[in-house]
Amino acid sequence: AMTDLISRRKTLRALAQLAVGGGALTSLIRPAAAASPATSPDLMSLLPESAVTPGPLVMRTGATPAAQQLATSLSATARRLDPQALLLATQALDAARLRPGMLDAMPGVMAVIDYSLPSTEKRLWVFDLKLRRLLYEEWVAHGRNSGDNMTVRFSNEVDSHMSSLGAYVAGAPYTGKNGYSLRLRGLEPGFNDRAFERAIVMHGAPYVNPDIIRTQGRLGRSWGCPAMRADVTRPVIDLLAQGGFLFNYFPDQDWLAQSRLIGGMAQLRA
Repeated sequence: AMTDLISRRKTLRALAQLAVGGGALTSLIRPAAAASPATSPDLMSLLPESAVTPGPLVMRTGATPAAQQLATSLSATARRLDPQALLLATQALDAARLRPGMLDAMPGVMAVIDYSLPSTEKRLWVFDLKLRRLLYEEWVAHGRNSGDNMTVRFSNEVDSHMSSLGAYVAGAPYTGKNGYSLRLRGLEPGFNDRAFERAIVMHGAPYVNPDIIRTQGRLGRSWGCPAMRADVTRPVIDLLAQGGFLFNYFPDQDWLAQSRLIGGMAQLRA
């Protein structure tokens, strides 16, 4: 099943599938009337004919208009990012924005990690939400007990050395044993809310670089942290610090059903 998923993702840009959850989702395919073609192009025109392949998810409910419009704009700048994962990210952001105490202010930067992709592919996207443009597309490591090249297991437990799913808000940067790092606060009880206790932070690592991929066929792995290339660590952390939004995605049925922010919005395709 995982092999099939990766194969589909190679050609997947199935925005048409996003309309399954209801007519409201079609605004992800067609820009809103008020949007100019220069800032929000018809995404279907950007996709190959093979993009009719359905995605791994069935969207059960519609996203908010704000989440749809933001996903539309960002998709145009990040064509490799699964539009279903991006829609869940923008919906989680909108839900967190509306919940008292979750976000101090609307973030200016959002990062999305798609853990359904192998570590050999760039699977971290960093967006400027004000200008609605892509800033970085990068490699990122996963936890050593989450899998080898593919990430297949997730945990919220201390000492699990696994990655966790869901939404986070970025805290303050600091310098620790892994160099310049960024504290993360998990927003999803049961899935990532023990991030501080587990010392889950963003940091740079020498085992995240294309040379490692060439020699061992995958990136090195962390103890659960989303580790990045050393060359981009400081600029990415400085962008996200003090309020940036991070969304870790994988088509995990339990998380899709129970997430505090996007629970029930999508389910795995039968």
